[in-house]
Amino acid sequence: MPSQEELFAAVDELLTQPRPVLPLPEERQRLRKAAGLTQDDVARALQSRRETVNGWESGRTDPRPPRLEAYLRLLEGWAAKYPAHPAPDTEVFTGPAATPDAPTAPTGPANAPATAPAPEDPPPPQRPASAASRPAVTTGPAPTSRRPARPKTVAPVADPRFPHGPLAVLDGEGTAFCLGGVLLECAATTIPQLVDWTLKESGIGAPRLNKNGKDSDPLIVLTAAAAVRFGLPERLEGHEARRNLRLPEDHPVVKQITKAKWKLTQRGFGPWARIYRPAKGSQRQCVQLTILPWDALDTRAWGDAATLHPADLARVLGVYASRVITPRGSTAVSGLELMTAMRPPTRPVKDDTTGEWVSGPNPGALTRPIDPAPPEAPLEHPAAQGWTGGFLDEEAYQWVRDPKLLSDEECLLPWAVGIDINTAFLAAAARLTVGLSQPAHVMTPGFDKKIPGSWLVDFSHIELDPRLPNPFTPTGQRPEGPGWYATPTVAYAVELGYGVTPAEAYLRHETGAYLDPWHDRLKDAFVTTTADMGVPTDKDTDESTFLTAMALHKTYAAAHQDGLEALRTALRELAAGRADLAHLTDRSDEDLQAAIHRHRQGAMVLSAIKSTVKGGIGKLRERPQGRHYTEGERWPALERATWSPHIRAMLIAKARVNMHRKLAKLAALTGLYPLAVLSDCAVYASPGSSPLDFLPHNGDGTPVYGTFRIGANPGFCKVEGVQEMAWAVDLMEQGYNPARHIKGGDAVMDEGE
Repeated sequence: MPSQEELFAAVDELLTQPRPVLPLPEERQRLRKAAGLTQDDVARALQSRRETVNGWESGRTDPRPPRLEAYLRLLEGWAAKYPAHPAPDTEVFTGPAATPDAPTAPTGPANAPATAPAPEDPPPPQRPASAASRPAVTTGPAPTSRRPARPKTVAPVADPRFPHGPLAVLDGEGTAFCLGGVLLECAATTIPQLVDWTLKESGIGAPRLNKNGKDSDPLIVLTAAAAVRFGLPERLEGHEARRNLRLPEDHPVVKQITKAKWKLTQRGFGPWARIYRPAKGSQRQCVQLTILPWDALDTRAWGDAATLHPADLARVLGVYASRVITPRGSTAVSGLELMTAMRPPTRPVKDDTTGEWVSGPNPGALTRPIDPAPPEAPLEHPAAQGWTGGFLDEEAYQWVRDPKLLSDEECLLPWAVGIDINTAFLAAAARLTVGLSQPAHVMTPGFDKKIPGSWLVDFSHIELDPRLPNPFTPTGQRPEGPGWYATPTVAYAVELGYGVTPAEAYLRHETGAYLDPWHDRLKDAFVTTTADMGVPTDKDTDESTFLTAMALHKTYAAAHQDGLEALRTALRELAAGRADLAHLTDRSDEDLQAAIHRHRQGAMVLSAIKSTVKGGIGKLRERPQGRHYTEGERWPALERATWSPHIRAMLIAKARVNMHRKLAKLAALTGLYPLAVLSDCAVYASPGSSPLDFLPHNGDGTPVYGTFRIGANPGFCKVEGVQEMAWAVDLMEQGYNPARHIKGGDAVMDEGE
C-alpha cells in the first residue's frame, strides 16, 4: 500500500503538469462543421468510433491520452482556420432545424400549437436493449414490455408528450428508429400490440399546428422485414392500381385487429393504414401505419427514399414531418390535410345559454362541403349533367411559339435556356382571396376584382402579340368566343386596359385568404430545406452565387447514380477558372460520399415538399377514382369541405397571370420573346448558357422589378435546363414543346411543381 508521501508526490506531479484544456462541447461541434467533416471522419483519423466522437461533442465524455492531445491539436488547427461562425456549408445538407414557433401553455378549451423537435445535427442512435434483455411477449392484444429507457442525450422538445418525435421506422428486429437518432425497443409481434405500444409507450406523435386543431397521430413505418414480422404479405397483388389495394377482410391480421376491438378506416388495411378506436372526449386513439414494401412512398415524390437505411429514412421523413406535417398518405393527401390542420373547420365557442364550450365554425375556414357552380364542375359531377353553358378552363400554360415567328437573330443564337419559377403555384397562393360560401348566380354583373367567382366574358376580340402566349387560355391561343374565367384572369384583362362586360357570373360573397397559413408553412419548409443544402436563400444574394450553389447541389445529388469518378469530373468542370471553388477538386472519397448522401436526402425532402404543393392543389378538384364509378353519381371526395374546384381555378389562374405578366414585362423592356412555355417554365434564346446572359438588370446590377428574378424563394427563378438553339428549333418545327424536354434526356417536366 503506498505511503502518504508517495501519494502526495504523485499529486504534486499532476499539479505541475499542464493538462490540455478542450474547448466547450458546442465549440468542438462547430469547428468540425466549419471544416465540412463528419464525426466518422474524425473517428477514422483518431482511430476511434463515431459514437465516441459524438460523446466528446455532446460533453458526456472527454478523450484520454494519447487521443486527448491529438484531438486538441485538431481543434486548435480548425480554430485557427475558422475563428468565427462561418456561413452555412454550401456542400452539406444539415437536416431538420427547429421551427420558430415556441411552445405555448394551454389556455382556454384548447392547447396552442407547438412544433416537433428538429435538431440541426442529431446525435447517433443510442443502443437499444439487447435481444436477450427484451421481456417476453404475451399472445394477448397488448405486449408486456416495459416502457423503453429514455436515451441519455435527447434534443430539447417543444411538447413533453412526444419526446421521440412524430414518427418511427421499425425494422424486423423490433428496433424503432426515430428522429434525432433515437432508438427504441418494440417487443410487439402483432399489429394490435404494435398499436398499443405506440400509443402507451413510444412517446411518438406531434402537437397540433393550430390551437383549434388536433394533434398529429403517431406514424409507424414498417420495413419489408418488419412487415413479415407482423404477418403481412411482402407484396399486395391485384389488378387495380396498387394504391387502391388492401388486405381482404378475412386476412389474419385484419381479424387480429377486429378481435382486439380496433377499427380500420374505409380504405382498409392498405399501404397507408389508419387503426383507431372512437375518441373518448378529446382523447384520440389512432395510429398511422406505412407499409414500405407495398409502394407506400411514391417514387415521383420521394425518389428512392424507401431504399434508405431505417435511420436515414427516419431522418428524411422526420424532416418533412417537422417542417410540413406528419405524412398521412401520399404527398397529395398530406397537402390537403395540411390545409385543414392550418385552418381547422371548427373552434371552441361558448354557448351563451349553458355556459359550456361547444364546437362552432371557424371563421375563414372551409367548414362544410359546398357544390360548385355548373361551369366549375368536372364533367362527372351531378351539377354538370345536362349543363350546356360551357365550362371553366383555368389550367397551366402549354404553349409553343409558331416557328414562323422566329427571327433570324434568334435562330442564330447558340443556346436555348429554360428558366423555372420556384413553386409557382405556392407563390400564387399568397394573399389569394377565395370564396368560402355557396356560389350566387348573377346576370350582367359589373366586374369587381375583389369578388372571387367565375365570370362569362368574351375576350375573342382582343388582339395580342402572337409571340407571347395569350393570357386568357392555357393553350396560349386566342379564345374563339365567350368563355368562363376565374376572377384573376378577368382582373388581368382590366389591368391590360381592356373593357370587361360579363354576361353572367357565379359569385361568392363570403371570402377569405384561406390558403395563407398553408402557404406560409410550405414556403418556410421549402426555403429552410433549400438552405440546408447550401443554397443561399437571402433575397439579396448575388445571382451568380445562387446559380453556382444550385449547380453544386445538383451535381452532388446526381452523383448517387453517376458514381465518384463522374462526380469528380463534374466538380472539375464546375471549378474550372474559379479560385473560390478550387477546394472542390481535392476532397477525399469519404468526404464526397458523405456529401452525396446528405444532398441526396435533402433532394428527397425538397421533392416531397414540392409534390405536397402540387398534389394538395390537385386534390381540391379530385375526380372519381375506381372502375366501378358511374358518371353523374357523387363520389366520396365531394363530401369534403376541402373539395373546391373554385379555389383550384382561382389559384391556377393567378399563377398563369403571374407568368404572363413577367413574359410581357421582359418583352417590353428587351424585345425578348419566349420560344415556349410549360406551366412555370419558359424557354428563351440566349447568347450564353446562363439566364444572366439575357435577363435585364439595373445600372447597379440588381434585377429589373417585374421580370424574372434569379433566387431560391418561391416566385423566384432557377435554371431548368440548357440546350443548343438548333435543338429547340427542331422540336418546335415538329410540334413539340422545348420546355418539356429542356432538362435533357427523358426528362418531362411535372406541371405545377
